[in-house]
Amino acid sequence: MPVRRRRPTALAAAVATAAALGTTALAALGGATAASAAGSPLSDYELTWGIKQSYRTYVGMFGSFTASEGAGQAAGNGAFTFTGGTGTYDHTTNAVDLGFKGKLVSASAAHRFEVTLTDVRFDSGAGEITADVTTVDTSGATPTKKGDDVPLAKVAVTRAMTDMATTLTTEAGEYLGSASYAGAAGDPLTVVRKTPEPSTEPTTGPTTQPTTGPSTEPSTGPTGPTGPEPTGTDSTGPGPTGPQTTPATQGPGPATSTSASPSAPASTAPTRGEIADGTLGWGVKESFRAYVVGNIAKGRVTVSGGATQAAGNGAFTFKDATGTYDTDADRLTAAFKGAVNFKGHESGGTYGLDLTLSNLKATLDGGTGKLTADVNSLGTRTEGVVLADLEAKSGDLKADKDVITVDGIAATVTDAGAKVFGNYPAGTALDPVGLSVALSDDAQLPDGGGSDTSGGTGGGSGTAGGSTGGGTGTAGGTGSTVGGTGTTTGGSIGGGSLASTGSDIPGPALGAAAGAAVAVGAGAVYATRRRRTQARSAG
Repeated sequence: MPVRRRRPTALAAAVATAAALGTTALAALGGATAASAAGSPLSDYELTWGIKQSYRTYVGMFGSFTASEGAGQAAGNGAFTFTGGTGTYDHTTNAVDLGFKGKLVSASAAHRFEVTLTDVRFDSGAGEITADVTTVDTSGATPTKKGDDVPLAKVAVTRAMTDMATTLTTEAGEYLGSASYAGAAGDPLTVVRKTPEPSTEPTTGPTTQPTTGPSTEPSTGPTGPTGPEPTGTDSTGPGPTGPQTTPATQGPGPATSTSASPSAPASTAPTRGEIADGTLGWGVKESFRAYVVGNIAKGRVTVSGGATQAAGNGAFTFKDATGTYDTDADRLTAAFKGAVNFKGHESGGTYGLDLTLSNLKATLDGGTGKLTADVNSLGTRTEGVVLADLEAKSGDLKADKDVITVDGIAATVTDAGAKVFGNYPAGTALDPVGLSVALSDDAQLPDGGGSDTSGGTGGGSGTAGGSTGGGTGTAGGTGSTVGGTGTTTGGSIGGGSLASTGSDIPGPALGAAAGAAVAVGAGAVYATRRRRTQARSAG
C-alpha cells in the first residue's frame, strides 16, 4: 500500500467523531479496555461508495469505468467497492483510519479524459474520504494533474458506519471536472469488516479459545451496538434503502417452485421440445434510461403488450415466451412478447427521440448467442435487428422442475445495435440479460425481472425527471434524472456540462431538430472548455 502523506488533523474533528460514534460503540469496535494501548491494528475492511450517481451516469454515457487491483463495481453502473482495508483504531480519540486496495479509472475516448483513483482512505477522525488522483486530458490540451491524498468528500460519520452521508469537496470538483460538485451531496458511504465464512464442519467439542474478553482487533467490524438510525443520511439520495433492493438490471432470480408437488420428479420434460412459457429481464442500458427521463431529453419510457418495468426507472420484463430447447445440445431459442418505447426531445408535439423495441428474441448455443428485436425509430420499422451478442456464465442448460433459468448473461452491442443506439460503439456493454423458460404447462416460473415491482401489468409510462409516484409502470421512479435521484445533470469532465450535449443519444432515433440542438450545445461546451484551458495556461 502506498505510503500516506498525512495532513495535520484537527483535534476538534477527532473529538466530534468520538461524540458521534460513542465511546461504548467504538470500544466494542476495537475490543479494547481502558488499559489497552492507543492504536490497535485493523484489517480486512471493505469500503463501498458510488462517488455521485450523476458522475457515474455521465461517464457511463460517454465512456466507461475500469475497476482493478482489488476494486470492483456493482452491476448496472453501480457503486464501487475497495477491498483489503487495513489501518488502526485509536482508543484515545475513538477514531479509525483505514486504507484500501483498488484502482478505479474513468475514461472517455470521445471526450478525451481519464481520471484514476488509487490509495482510497477513510479517516473517521477527520470525517473524510481521500484518494490519490491523476487526471489526464488525452487530447494534450492541458497537462496531467496529480494529487496525493486529495480530499474527495466530507463524511457524516455514524456509529454503524453504513450509509453515511457524504458531501463532495472543492477538490472533487477540480479533479472530476465540474465545479458544481463542490458542496453537493455525494453517494452514501459504507465501511464494514468482511465477516469470515462460517465453518461447514460441526463443532463436536469445547472450543480451545475463549469467546469473550478483550481483543486487540475487532471481531465484527465497526458496527457497534444497536443504536439510533444513522443520522445525516440524505433521504433524497440514491441510497440502498429504497423500495427496490435488487439491482434493476438483474434478470429473473433462481427458480422457486414453491407450489409444485414435493413428490414430482426433478424434471418431467423431455430433453428437447417446445417452450411452454417464459420471461426475459433486460434493462437495455441504465445510462440510456436515465437520459430519456432526465432534464435533457425530458421524455418518458412506456411499456406495452404485456411488458413491465421495475420501479425507479428499472429494468424491463418481457413475457409469454415461445420457442424451442435442447438441453442435451445446450441450445435454446425463445421469443418474448411486449414492447418498450423511449421518447424525448419534444417540440411542438413532435419528438426528436422516438425508439421502440419489440418482439425480443434470445438464442443461446453452448453459452453464446444473440439478442434481436424489431426496431421502430422515428416511424421507420426494421425487423429482427441483432442488438447484442450474448455470453452466459456457463454453457450448460439445465432444467429444474421443468424450468431453465439463466441469469447474468453479458450483453454487448453489435455493429447493427450500434446503428440503433448511435454513439454506443460495437462492443459496449449493455445491461445483463436474464431469462427463465418453462418446459411444461404446469411448470412454475420464478418471480423476477421486474414483473413484481413494475407497479402494474404494463402499458404505463414514465414522466420526465422527477416523478415521485408516476402511476402504473412509471419510469420516473424517485425523481430519476441524468444527474441521479432527485438531482440535475451535474456531471461533466474537464469544464462545462458535457453531459448536457446529449451526444450519446441514439443517432438514428434522434430527429433533425433535436440533433441540431445537440450539435449547437456541443460546440458551446467545447468553446467554453477551450477558453478555460487557455486561461489556465495563461495563469
